Amino acid sequence: MNVSISGHHITVTEAMNKAVHDKLTKIESHFDQIQSIQVILSLDNSGASDGGKKSHKAEAIMRVSGQEMFVQAFDDDMYKAINEMADKLDRQVRKYKTRLERNKIKGAGRDARYADTAVEDIEPAS
Repeated sequence: MNVSISGHHITVTEAMNKAVHDKLTKIESHFDQIQSIQVILSLDNSGASDGGKKSHKAEAIMRVSGQEMFVQAFDDDMYKAINEMADKLDRQVRKYKTRLERNKIKGAGRDARYADTAVEDIEPAS
């Protein structure tokens, strides 16, 4: 799994890097066919000039075969935003994995029924 972490208007510290990697290993344990994850940590201080709190944002774009998943989370604390982002991504991964397994079962059922009828048609009558 290829993980790239970048910061926008913020310097990514070693602690932030470790927090992101720790959370993403949990996701990888659920689904091992992840091609890449791009994480963007940013600081939006547009509301800071009028007395508002600075908003930390954590975004992730995850690529698996045939699909791309995007999540983002906002919080006053960067580590809370990272945790929320990882939880959202984990939910999407579990949902995607369930969908793949459900489709695999459906496909196998159809193939088995088709194989039974095909064998009956081919065998010669006695």
